[in-house]
Amino acid sequence: MIQAERIKPLNNRGIIAGNPYVLYWMQSAQRAWCNHALEYAVRQANLTGKPLLVYVGVTEDFPEGNARHYRFMLEGLKETGAALRQRNIQMLVRHISPEKGALALSKSAIVTVTDRGYLKVERAWRDALAKGAACKAIQVETNVVVPVEAASGKEEYAAMALRPKVARLMDTYARPLEETAVHHPSLGLSLPYEAFNIEDTGAALKALNLDNTVTPSPLTGGTSQAKRLLETFISSKLAAYPDMKNVPGLEGSSALSSYLHFGQISPLAVLLAVKEAPEAAREAFLEELVVRRELGMNFALYNGAYDTFDCLPSWAKATLDRHRGDRRPYLYSLEELEGAGTHDGYWNAAQAEMALTGRMNGYMRMYWGKKILEWAKTPEEAFRRALYLNNRYSLDGRDPNSFAGVAWCFGKHDRPWKEREIFGTVRFMNARGLERKFDMKHYLEKVAALSARGGQGLPGARRNG
Repeated sequence: MIQAERIKPLNNRGIIAGNPYVLYWMQSAQRAWCNHALEYAVRQANLTGKPLLVYVGVTEDFPEGNARHYRFMLEGLKETGAALRQRNIQMLVRHISPEKGALALSKSAIVTVTDRGYLKVERAWRDALAKGAACKAIQVETNVVVPVEAASGKEEYAAMALRPKVARLMDTYARPLEETAVHHPSLGLSLPYEAFNIEDTGAALKALNLDNTVTPSPLTGGTSQAKRLLETFISSKLAAYPDMKNVPGLEGSSALSSYLHFGQISPLAVLLAVKEAPEAAREAFLEELVVRRELGMNFALYNGAYDTFDCLPSWAKATLDRHRGDRRPYLYSLEELEGAGTHDGYWNAAQAEMALTGRMNGYMRMYWGKKILEWAKTPEEAFRRALYLNNRYSLDGRDPNSFAGVAWCFGKHDRPWKEREIFGTVRFMNARGLERKFDMKHYLEKVAALSARGGQGLPGARRNG
């Protein structure tokens, strides 16, 4: 089912019946399974008696993207192209700024359909389509369970404010999406544009002008890998999720955040897959998958400063400002942080885990961000550094949810706590808290083993205490 609230006309132009195809500009939802935008486009093609063309634009200019991110994305796109061919749908990938390619292809489209993005660059691309397309342009929201504006028409200050609004709408939007039969194949469609060859991922990466200084992640992109991770999570991890999700080194999470970021798996499909789980486990997981994740979309959509220090609530900015003159026991350069070269072995391990794998344990990411605040000359500098490191190394960086996660370390979506040096009333975390909650020796050993397998040392790493 595709609810009306997911569908938004981007302009007031009509369909152009004489054109040869319906166009789906696939950008944020890079999958052929459980994709409302794709199924809507297939239905439009069937209604008009024309084939559907799926287009993806690949540009090196996405902010802070590097070869690690692009390898993961291209692996997924290769698989998506094969899945679309199985449905007799042609996918055209072009090496071009996405909105420019969409505008060129829309000149011959009956109607153009696109999915939704929440970051400023993604919204600007779709604004360009809305203004420049000769035909009707329609956006279909598919990377959330509950459409963002349906859940709330304003920025929500915390998860507790969004949670009841989402809960009231779950029965409306958490419904299966049926795959639509394709009536008019497009595999033989002739197009006047050169396709970007993604069949050889290594060659495709070489053809792109990318930052290659970040080593590839051991994770493999693609919907099939996301499905395998989901199956493993449900069969062996979900029942213990409330107790294990935060434990460093035990891999108690679903590990799906990177796949959700690139649109390689649908949050709706994940939600429906866990519906038979024990209630406590299911609710704990859905808190992260739906409430916390979609709070990030709310944040990116309604707060224009989501990627700057200015996004923080006034109380957090005020308390950090009052304490900006406090003495910092440790100050590190960005290079020392990037190289995991601090006095804190736990922090170093978290940074190394992210640098080596593209992922970081969720609880350690909170600790990691708090320490960056503690070790910088100013809170503004700390905020920039945390975003830089997270966006550079994490496969799920550059995402509304990760922008919200970094901002949380500085007080966003949180409340004032006991006043302390440097932090003021922003929530504080320290190594003793980690040691009380977890077996941190096990976490250090795990990251050290990852480092050894990768043939890299762990710069500056020392055990706490």
